[in-house]
Amino acid sequence: MRVECNIDAACTDPHAVLYMRQMSPAVAEAISILEREGADSPPLIAVRDGKTYFLEPEGLELIRTEGREVICYDKLKNRYRLDKPLYELDQLLGEAFVRVSKSSIVNIRQISHVSAGFNGSLELVMKNGMEDYISRSFRKSFKERLGLS
Repeated sequence: MRVECNIDAACTDPHAVLYMRQMSPAVAEAISILEREGADSPPLIAVRDGKTYFLEPEGLELIRTEGREVICYDKLKNRYRLDKPLYELDQLLGEAFVRVSKSSIVNIRQISHVSAGFNGSLELVMKNGMEDYISRSFRKSFKERLGLS
């Protein structure tokens, strides 16, 4: 892969643009490193067992609505309640997260595998073993995000 780097002391908003045929694990890891560089996104404030936690988004695997609550799960399947609505989290979380249904957002770096489900949906299994689904209405944007279409 050919790489160009332009150093400009006047640059106030550093960014990278990648042109590729499809996403590869190496490129995904490079993107992850670049996204963390200079990242100033604040931690999410969550509640579990009456205690308030400050969670780094990278450590989360799955965020979804359960009943009237917005719940997130980390790598150890710890369950936290968030006070922000799902649509705000979708905008706040950035490139590492993708909406997969009306009620779920997942960390794309924590997906173990995807398989065909019923009624055209795709079943999603996270690295921590949690399962969810990618609904038909979000399938196209999910595939585009991962460079699969």
